[in-house]
Amino acid sequence: MAERASLDAALAAEMARWEALGLRRELAPAPAGAADFASNDYLGLARDPRVLAAARSALEHFGAGGRAARLLGGGCPADGEAERAAARWLGAETALLFPSGYQANLGVITALAGPGDLVLSDERNHASLIDAARLSRARVAVYGHGDTAEVGRILATAAGARRVLVATETVFSMDGDRAPIEALAGLCARHGAWLVLDEAHACGLVGPAGAGAWAVLGPEVPQDVLAARVVTGGKALGVAGAFAAGSAGLREHLVNRARTFLFTTAVPPAVSGALAAAIEACAAAEGARERARSLARRLARSLELPEPAGAIVPFVLGDAARALECAARLTGQGFHVRAVRPPSVADGSSRLRIVCHAFNTDEELERLASALRGELRPRPPHARHARRAQPLFVAGTDTGTGKTVVAALLARAAARRGAAAYWKPVQTGRESDTREAARLAGVDARGWPQPTYAFALAASPHEAAAAENAAIDVARLDAALEEHLRALESGTLVVELAGGLLVPLTDELTQLDWLARHRPPLVLVARSGLGTLNHTLLSLEALRARHLEPRALFLVGAPHPSNRETLRRLGGIPRIFEVAPLRPLEPAALDDWLERADLSSLFAMR
Repeated sequence: MAERASLDAALAAEMARWEALGLRRELAPAPAGAADFASNDYLGLARDPRVLAAARSALEHFGAGGRAARLLGGGCPADGEAERAAARWLGAETALLFPSGYQANLGVITALAGPGDLVLSDERNHASLIDAARLSRARVAVYGHGDTAEVGRILATAAGARRVLVATETVFSMDGDRAPIEALAGLCARHGAWLVLDEAHACGLVGPAGAGAWAVLGPEVPQDVLAARVVTGGKALGVAGAFAAGSAGLREHLVNRARTFLFTTAVPPAVSGALAAAIEACAAAEGARERARSLARRLARSLELPEPAGAIVPFVLGDAARALECAARLTGQGFHVRAVRPPSVADGSSRLRIVCHAFNTDEELERLASALRGELRPRPPHARHARRAQPLFVAGTDTGTGKTVVAALLARAAARRGAAAYWKPVQTGRESDTREAARLAGVDARGWPQPTYAFALAASPHEAAAAENAAIDVARLDAALEEHLRALESGTLVVELAGGLLVPLTDELTQLDWLARHRPPLVLVARSGLGTLNHTLLSLEALRARHLEPRALFLVGAPHPSNRETLRRLGGIPRIFEVAPLRPLEPAALDDWLERADLSSLFAMR
């Protein structure tokens, strides 16, 4: 039992840290009698008599359970009836029923993509899409929210991929906004890619008969780029389960290759029966659909927030503790509203996720709006990124790759555009990279932020710190980054890391872990010659596994055309800059290099 006690103690300590950050969660029922502004039962179909009767009938005819996976004889005829109803409703050739939306997204993406493929994922996608992309073992590229220009740049470099998927929610579950699916479809058509759409928060609310955002599009939008649509049964349909809708070929492929379908018990018959009835009721519920969306628009207008695409209104507060306090206060006033905190949303963007329903009354809405106006000041989603100064991190595949020279080039280029500074968070060894970067950039190093930590031993940060009986506090680095960005006010802060990406800052945290917490713009620096292919491709894989995409790769050293082209092809990096040895290594040589290279795209706002 000693090992058990040790594990429990470790888990308790972890939960204590989670609670101190305001991130601990508990299972709690909806407060009795409260006005529901939290659930996803947009149209109230979860209690619709027609849906309940269909569930009861299927239960009585086919029993309580799914009994086995469908390929092992589980399921019942109601499964096929629900699938045919979903396909008719969505205008698809066929549909396949999964036990949940999470399993449907995992099944679709992991069945369609694998090693040698590429999956593009919006940075605010639901966790099921994020995890599906990771588990597929395909290369993953995370693009900025709704950033079709970035999608285009990534697709332009994806020629080496066997299959390319672009995965996005159509109406986003936390921000309530709509994806630019028309533009994404056009890009997919141009570059031979395929769309996977999660319509969980669109179907039932958007489109003719509530058939989703894709159903709204006209014939001018390429239709043949659509690989699959995932429609959940637990949102507007008020039941459970999910459908993957698409072609007959897609269905056959999923039946044979989607592990979350092959290896899971079929849904209970009551679910299948209820889904068929809910689809029929939902398709006819034009008034309820408009009611829910109208209430959401009214609430957003009253709070001076952007118009929602569906029925979700995000009320961003920033701090997790503040979001919890506000949700508790609203509960006391008779509202069921939930606080949403990291990791469901990004750090600094905790919020109330307010959901409007067809059954909410005008009086409830007005009381809620009044309560929010009276004591809360919302911020737009992800407002913590609204500061004008932006960081640009310089990461390396190894030590001695030439990061300081590249950082000086970037600082000098940034200075031509406005305010610029350089910061080395952790300096190891007696040589000062800050002084050298300042010399090369032609500025006084005293005007730049000094390292937060400086250690004499030329070793990894955690080892250099230990040699002086010290330890690096990552929270102090976080605070220093924010402080230096505020002090700069505008322009670019070039941040040079120490050594390679996976160099430890502490016994538990690498530099890459720290990068992943902030997800800043970054460039990767590598040697141009022998050994760079392995180091660089591994570094790119490690970055992308954490949803980090470098804006450029700098190859430092004598030009090596074969390595450059191999990295361009296999690494999928849109911009590669070669920095041949600069002699003499002086500001004039940097200026000469900058005259021949256009770095302007590296300083674009996120």
